[in-house]
Amino acid sequence: MATTTNPNAAQDTLALIGRILIAYLFIPAGIGKLLGFGGTVGYITSVGLPLPEVGAAIAIIVELGFGIALLLGFKTRWTAIVMALFTIATALFFHKYWSAPDAMKMMQQINFNKNIAIAGGLLAFAAFGPGRFSIDKR
Repeated sequence: MATTTNPNAAQDTLALIGRILIAYLFIPAGIGKLLGFGGTVGYITSVGLPLPEVGAAIAIIVELGFGIALLLGFKTRWTAIVMALFTIATALFFHKYWSAPDAMKMMQQINFNKNIAIAGGLLAFAAFGPGRFSIDKR
């Protein structure tokens, strides 16, 4: 017996709400990095990554630009993959709980795990698409 995967109105609505909630995390973070570019560069420098200005620009593009694209459901599958990879990289470079001081270990592990979970949600959009209420479906 074949099953269909045609989404219904509830699934489309849930996909929209999911995109809004994930964008709610990324878009304000991107705006904050844009408005506080120097501080963002300083933070990236503090973890020892090369080319911190380029890294800050990439973070702004992904968080703000791709965050808006995800919100609107534009090129959603590719957008979600890029954002998932960015989120995993952020976890690995900025939330290294395994080498954090004891006082920061739990907070860093929570942030690491949240990033991994967010990447999982983004990959679900890559797999299943944005739903009917999106630019992609127009």
